[in-house]
Amino acid sequence: MHKRLLYLFIGLISVSTTQAQKPKTPSSSEIYESIQKLNFLGSVLYVAAHPDDENTRLISYMANHVKARTAYLSLTRGDGGQNLIGPEIRELLGVIRTQELLAARRVDGGEQRFTRANDFGYSKHPDETLEIWDKDQVLSDVVLAIRQFKPDVIINRFDHRKAGQTHGHHTASAMLSMEAFDLANDKLAYPELIKNTGVWQPKRLFYNTSWWRYGSREAFDKVDKSNMISFDIGTYYPLKGMSNNELASIASSQHLCQGFGRMSTRGTQDEYIEFLKGAPLDGANDIFAGIDTSWNRIKGGKPIGAILNAIEANFDFTNPSVHVSDLLKAYRMLQNIENEHWKTLKSNELKQIIQMCAGLYLEASAETHWATQGETIKLNIEVLNRSSLPITLQSLTNTSGLNIQKEMVLGNNTRFNFKEVLKVENQAKPTTPYWLNKKGSLGMYQVDDKSLIGKPETPRRYAVDFNLLIENTPITFSKPVIRRFSKPDKGEMYRPFEIIPEASAKIKENVFIFENNEQQDITVIVKAGRDHLEGDVEVCHPNDWQVYPKKQKVAIAHKGEEQTLVFTVIPPTNQSEGFIGPIVHIGDKDYAKELIEIDYDHIPFQTVLLPSESKVVRLDIKKRGENIAYIQGAGDVVPESLRQIGYHVRVITLDEITPETLSRFDAVVVGIRAYNTLEDIDFKQQQLFNFVENGGNMIVQYSTSYRLKSEQLAPFDLHLSRDRVTDENAEVRFLNPDHEVLNFPNKITQTDFEGWTQERGLYFADSWGKEFTPIFSMNDKGETPKNGSLLIAKHGKGYYIYTGLSFFREFPAGVSGAYRLFANMLSLGKDDIKTAIKLED
Repeated sequence: MHKRLLYLFIGLISVSTTQAQKPKTPSSSEIYESIQKLNFLGSVLYVAAHPDDENTRLISYMANHVKARTAYLSLTRGDGGQNLIGPEIRELLGVIRTQELLAARRVDGGEQRFTRANDFGYSKHPDETLEIWDKDQVLSDVVLAIRQFKPDVIINRFDHRKAGQTHGHHTASAMLSMEAFDLANDKLAYPELIKNTGVWQPKRLFYNTSWWRYGSREAFDKVDKSNMISFDIGTYYPLKGMSNNELASIASSQHLCQGFGRMSTRGTQDEYIEFLKGAPLDGANDIFAGIDTSWNRIKGGKPIGAILNAIEANFDFTNPSVHVSDLLKAYRMLQNIENEHWKTLKSNELKQIIQMCAGLYLEASAETHWATQGETIKLNIEVLNRSSLPITLQSLTNTSGLNIQKEMVLGNNTRFNFKEVLKVENQAKPTTPYWLNKKGSLGMYQVDDKSLIGKPETPRRYAVDFNLLIENTPITFSKPVIRRFSKPDKGEMYRPFEIIPEASAKIKENVFIFENNEQQDITVIVKAGRDHLEGDVEVCHPNDWQVYPKKQKVAIAHKGEEQTLVFTVIPPTNQSEGFIGPIVHIGDKDYAKELIEIDYDHIPFQTVLLPSESKVVRLDIKKRGENIAYIQGAGDVVPESLRQIGYHVRVITLDEITPETLSRFDAVVVGIRAYNTLEDIDFKQQQLFNFVENGGNMIVQYSTSYRLKSEQLAPFDLHLSRDRVTDENAEVRFLNPDHEVLNFPNKITQTDFEGWTQERGLYFADSWGKEFTPIFSMNDKGETPKNGSLLIAKHGKGYYIYTGLSFFREFPAGVSGAYRLFANMLSLGKDDIKTAIKLED
């Protein structure tokens, strides 16, 4: 999957170097801020459920004003959300949202952590959440995060006392944090983790409350706040040239796939946290009250602090390199500290500051952005000392066997380039998100390598260690191998260096719908990860399906090139479904995964390996009408899905909505969240209603009730709500079993609601005019019936239909009943098959 998004990168707020990001070239003010953080020995862990749940205002305040080491623990990676910027859903959406979190942390200065919990979709109660998640495993991951990060303070985003009143994932995150607060210091709790982490007892736990918990600002003003601490998170940072809430707005805007792009804010703004447990505050307004956050906190730290505090007090903004001697002295003293936690953290911080003060530029750039097992890759090594300090490059080494002695004095601002080689081991594992290596459950990722649990990304396998001697102090800087290159229309660009398999394969479509017994050709695309790839390809399939030919030869001359093969799939005569997948045989090795590339400008380029398989469905389906206009909303694959069952679908823009254009179609389908994303759709509503009145059908898929772009969604009264049914197996009751939509041209039965995925639907209507007929009633366990999932109104000669049913999720999953029901919706009033001119797709 390859998508592009124009995005304005704000270089002023680049906080840290990450995989495939342009290397940091910090200003003196950024170096000074790093020294300030170096001299604060305190930490805060913020806990919530999903990407974009985090309060970037508070994270930024803690990281940049308080100077505390601050991290966000997101229990999930957000796989269950929607995607406003592209077609990726589920696992691939989780990859995007992971990277958006990391982009946010690069702005607000925090760190990022996760558990193995999978975002399975909206949950109405924490009991359901913790049943679908493996509570014990997720709790152990929260305990692990606390023991590894060792926070003095934990802040929950959500209220553990709100069970059943909000998203079950939200409440569950707070409940697990409350429980883990005590378990982290219990030697009997998860003892298998203690060997590598020890135990840890945080000092305090808070809840990040706000006026919205109490319903209004007026109600919040009356609340007893004696158990709360407040902060003015609008503080201004002269060194950054912006205020904290401006910085936080930019961080929050990294969540673009969820529509979080927003205007920045500035000025005084109060933030509140409520004390929940731990050491009492005793009237203090400081979350670190009673905690020594100076270098005196650790044994032997006082003399180190004296050196570093003097540097902070007398920092030379015009020539930071004058501080390197003292920084090196503190670094040497730090190596004798017994406290491994602080020694490791502060050694890494000190090394980065030394590199920044010395103006060191160190880079290992590969000739290509990916390689395969056993391949030898050329590296361009660049070393530059932009100071007058005596620095010697002693050697270049890495864990895969690179060991090159240099003993080269690095003169002031003299660039050195070396051409070296990197040998990729024969056993090197392909680069892919570690949590997707094996198929997990509905609620949990499966991670066999326990050392990876909690990490935001898969650690890069290849790096180069630059072993330097700075003022006679040996110090090593490790830099991941990247790919630096340029494009005429983009300029200088960076991509991560990836390991890929020598062969990968994909089928172009994720779902194939066979509406009759006719065979279909499918396209298999094989991609070479190395030169001179030769082998053969076959397509595995269910027993009652046939694929011809059995095998085909593949021969690709150059790495990166692809070969397209066409196979013919012959369906059974009866309704059936299953999966097909290509297998590439190269020598004695088989490859059955697809190499997926995710390319958006606001996150690093992502490479994902997933099993290559497509669902095939022999569907008993009939339909009326041929030509469909589709108005794209937030992005989905409904147009492609309708084409699969024989409709001629044309995606149209708002400018194309004219009486003449609409007259060519039998129906207009409006995509998900179109009324939230299309600014000018309100001006086209009357033309769409006229189309219906003249005999067309208009199907409007769900939009959220918040920030609608039109006040009149339908020709009659229609009010959207937040009603949803999250249980994909919830009973569906037929309110009007004789209605045409349930009987023509396909007879809809309970069987058509089997196999639905993630949910029944969302953002149902909760009130409507008498012109509408509700078709279904459904509800989650313990709730009142929801009757607004599918509403149909006759308008003139045509039909207006609103549906919150999740067709956008069911179509990619190949759910037969969803296709049959949608065909009936399109066929309403079209009992006579009209001879229509087939439009180009």
